[in-house]
Amino acid sequence: MKSTRLFAGLLAVSLSLTAFAIHADDTKPPANKVIKMATTTSTENSGLLQDILPKFEANSGYSVQVIAVGSGKALKMGEDGDVDVVLSHAPAAEKEFVEKGFGDKRYPVMYNDFIILGPETDPAAIKGSTTAPEALGKIAAKQAVFISRGDDSGTHKKELKLWEAASTQPAGEWYREAGDGMEKVIQMAGELSAYTLADRGTWLSAMDKSPLKILHEGDKDLFNPYGIIAVSQSRYADINHAGAQALIDWMVSAEGQQAIGNFKVHDSVLFTPNADKADSKPAEAAPAAAK
Repeated sequence: MKSTRLFAGLLAVSLSLTAFAIHADDTKPPANKVIKMATTTSTENSGLLQDILPKFEANSGYSVQVIAVGSGKALKMGEDGDVDVVLSHAPAAEKEFVEKGFGDKRYPVMYNDFIILGPETDPAAIKGSTTAPEALGKIAAKQAVFISRGDDSGTHKKELKLWEAASTQPAGEWYREAGDGMEKVIQMAGELSAYTLADRGTWLSAMDKSPLKILHEGDKDLFNPYGIIAVSQSRYADINHAGAQALIDWMVSAEGQQAIGNFKVHDSVLFTPNADKADSKPAEAAPAAAK
């Protein structure tokens, strides 16, 4: 009888220690604490990442190292295995990235919209244009100075599609490629009294320092969705895939989506969360910044 009770007691102690070990394993800090994320300059320039990432880091034990470049360069860094996760706004390129096996899956995260900025005098008279291609066509016809990102970013890719829709191949002294980020391009356009295409988030962060005005906005061609993708571990075994997925899981969670939706500049929401929706928009208009 004593041996039976002793065995039962040892078994109970063993089960308790096993449960404790499992629980401790669940809560221990991640082995690789650094997540390298390549992202577009708009998420950095707008202040979004500086606002929301500390919330993720505080509870996860991870630290996110942000590399802000254009979407094209961000995806290339993912292709080369130089980062763990990519947050960008170039849907066609993102789809290709996943289809070629560089990334696991694209998760929709949020959206905002593009706007066309220009000098208040509006020399090409684009204000009142029905569509963005129509507005760009007027700029080309007038040969008014236009500053392009020229950096293979999501904004640059969108701009090229809009020129194509306008049946125009921009070239000449009036069309200038900066090869730089959105904030610097807005600054350059302001200094030259030029037009440019910008994302609304960066504009809201930069508008106090710029003489430019929004001259065209709100049509369906200017919709701007963002997606996040973990780089494929089967292609690059040494990446921090666990960290990348942890960040993705948080970004699309109720907490992450609320953090994105709560971020405002000038009382305006810069990015509308849409992790639980497809990247779709009303047929009649692109989403404008909410108040």
